[in-house]
Amino acid sequence: MLFQASTVGALLEGAFDGDVTFGELAEHGDLGLGTLNGLDGEMIAVDGEFFRADTEGNVDAIPSTERTPFAALAWFEPSVQKEIEGPLEYEEFLAELDVVAADDSAACALRIDGEFEFVRARSVPRQLPPYRPLAEVVADQSVFQFDEISGTLVGFRFPGYASGLEVEGFHLHFISDDRGCGGHVLSCSPLRVRAGFDLAGELHVELPPGVDLESAELDAQTRGALGRLERDG
Repeated sequence: MLFQASTVGALLEGAFDGDVTFGELAEHGDLGLGTLNGLDGEMIAVDGEFFRADTEGNVDAIPSTERTPFAALAWFEPSVQKEIEGPLEYEEFLAELDVVAADDSAACALRIDGEFEFVRARSVPRQLPPYRPLAEVVADQSVFQFDEISGTLVGFRFPGYASGLEVEGFHLHFISDDRGCGGHVLSCSPLRVRAGFDLAGELHVELPPGVDLESAELDAQTRGALGRLERDG
């Protein structure tokens, strides 16, 4: 089962105040992604540890008392694994992942370990109220690139019917093997990686005060903005 705090629809609207601590979040999974209170950087969860990537791509550990307005987690147990050889363009890589996962109607958690020709990533600066919508905040994002690097991609693939609750398609964050750098993945080129898929049967969404499932409904304009946020350029 996948666990999620809040919805991506609420995050798009500027619901950046967190009510779940990372200590509480750790009870729901050991792999995943999200952000921090005030949209303060990109969160990567791997091997039961939580890390924050700042606007320079530097990574540090997250205290258990820190809070999150949005996160998705899984107790990662891969049912499908595949060695993938590159180099591959990013869209080729995602297409290969789709083939391996096979069932395009299933949500799944992913962990991809190995060597990359490059990983292009982003992070965003901490926001102060009154909060702007996410599409406006990302105009201030920092984009950086890690070349010839080994590390781990963590994240999820969600089918179209989950749009608004989560990002439709792939949503991936990266952290280096030395846990020194990372961020939200815009594109990458894998050289030699091992991809693991945990096909999930259920998604449990915990809604914070003031957020309801209606906020998960995305209109066409917002859906298009979200698609641009998830890809390079």
